[in-house]
Amino acid sequence: MTNSKVDGRPRLSGDVYYPSENVIAQANIRDYEEQVRRAQDDLEGFWGERADELEWYRKWDKVLDDSDKPFYKWFVGARTNIVHNALDRHVKTWRKNKLALIWEGENGDLRSFSYHALNREVCRFANVLRSLGVSKGDRVTIYMGRIPEIWIAMLACAKIGAVHSVVYGGFSVDALQGRIEDSQSRVLITADGGWMNGKIVELKRTVDEALKRCPSVEHVVVVQRTGHGVSMEPERDHWYHNLMNLPIANGKSETEVMDAEDPLYILYTSGTTGRPKAVVHTHGGYMVGIYTTLRWVFDLKEEDRWWCAADPGWVTGHSYIVYGPLLNGATSFMYEGAPTYPYPNRWWQMIEKYGITILYTAPTAIRGLMRFGEAWPNRHDLSSLRLLGTVGEPINPEAWKWYYRVIGKERCPIMDTWWQTETGTFMITPLPVVPLKPGSGALPFPGVEADVVDEAGNPVAPNEEGYLILKRPWPAMLRTIYRDPDRYVQQYWSKYPGYYLTGDSAKRDEDGYFWIIGRVDDVIKVSGYRLGTAEIESALVSHPAVAEAAAIGLPHEVKGTAIHAFTILRAGFTGSPELVEELRDHVSKHMGPIAKPEAVTFVDKLPKTRSGKIMRRVLKARALGLPEGDVSTLEE
Repeated sequence: MTNSKVDGRPRLSGDVYYPSENVIAQANIRDYEEQVRRAQDDLEGFWGERADELEWYRKWDKVLDDSDKPFYKWFVGARTNIVHNALDRHVKTWRKNKLALIWEGENGDLRSFSYHALNREVCRFANVLRSLGVSKGDRVTIYMGRIPEIWIAMLACAKIGAVHSVVYGGFSVDALQGRIEDSQSRVLITADGGWMNGKIVELKRTVDEALKRCPSVEHVVVVQRTGHGVSMEPERDHWYHNLMNLPIANGKSETEVMDAEDPLYILYTSGTTGRPKAVVHTHGGYMVGIYTTLRWVFDLKEEDRWWCAADPGWVTGHSYIVYGPLLNGATSFMYEGAPTYPYPNRWWQMIEKYGITILYTAPTAIRGLMRFGEAWPNRHDLSSLRLLGTVGEPINPEAWKWYYRVIGKERCPIMDTWWQTETGTFMITPLPVVPLKPGSGALPFPGVEADVVDEAGNPVAPNEEGYLILKRPWPAMLRTIYRDPDRYVQQYWSKYPGYYLTGDSAKRDEDGYFWIIGRVDDVIKVSGYRLGTAEIESALVSHPAVAEAAAIGLPHEVKGTAIHAFTILRAGFTGSPELVEELRDHVSKHMGPIAKPEAVTFVDKLPKTRSGKIMRRVLKARALGLPEGDVSTLEE
């Protein structure tokens, strides 16, 4: 990539990285502007063409039914099953011998599965689930770490038409219990434990505690991962390997024919208030959305080795670890443990070892690895990488440039993706052929129409902050909140009727590029000025002493709200009153005096969700001496 215009295109404003001629020449989608126009002019035709690239038991009668807004239906009348396109169709071709999954445990264990082998295991476990009485429409809770069996469990549920509810393997007893109760699962799949930072995560023990209050669960299937002693309740608990060796596991396993609108999974997402929401995604539209977005945004090719370094317990893992890569016939890599165990070069070592070509991770991971300096990645040959990506929160420009320069060696475009559990797929994202601006998610994916509006719903001026909304439906959108359709309407469609409210604030620059500021409640209003926590934090992290930062607003007699910042320093720096003043002045210089923090506190760690998002409301509650609220998603 070069910082100059390409093919005569007009130069964009600001700090811009233009795609190289080589990137453009090799991209799956080169006519980006034409595809945007195509989708704008004929949304149903555009998505119908994408759906035609997949196999269906029966084609749709209508691409989109919007007669009962906001309960949209996609590919109405079609019959399919996501597993048919993720596995069944591949094992009938040469891809049956292609690697589907390469896995490395934190302790060095190695396993790999061809499409044929993965399909075999999925079929066997589907038979096991059927033998336990699981059938179409039943909910199955899955609670385990990053091991191949989480793929097998999810795919086996989908294959038989059961609805999986994956609960992240680091959640607490209460969080697991609440999700089991809400989903009314009768079967739970877990592991004895998992490895993280050289220690065992006690998964089975958490399950045992949760199930003391969950009478709905009749069977618990336990994968033996660590081999340490766990209690097994007779009749209820079964070892996975024993069940898979029973005669009942063998034999043919038919893939259930599903309606396109049948639910595929529910996934819980926490809000700032209220109980977690069980977002419902379906077989048909979700399948088309994740297949298309992964193929286009990350330019997937047969020879790629794809690594999405998230966890299958989050929507990123559902869409872009398990289902999306398999729909594209890709080879995926998955790693069980921590990025810095036993040393800070673990990720870079594995990229070199396995020839990873595309890395997709969170800004919080990038910033965490930045703290250890450039020597660790520079010890390894990262030349296999050709694309990079980020997900989960806005990436500050400083971290973007480090990622681009140190990891991508200034030749790998960075796909900065904005989306949500609810959207199912990337919504605002570049493609490799799109010029990049560090810190911006760029432009809506073709077929997605986004806008930034004020309180009354009117579009705001360029570079003015407002509410981010989505103005057209999309195939992978959530269909409802499980057992609570009224909350679905109220939460997402009531503030601006007809438009989807994302809950995020954003601004759009003069080139139409979107800049996500953060959650609406992550916006600080100082003396009437709206300041995004992400912008303040980016300013702090641009200082050479700061590795990570979090900003919150606290009450102030004059300003209404004053900014308080919490920072983690890089190795080699020590907190002092002089550094506090230096950081306050640094923010003031970068953002203006209005953004100067009232106070800067040095901390060793920040409260984060297990997916890496900073929980600013917890910092605020602690600072004010108030209850911290729902902390079920808080990292240990």
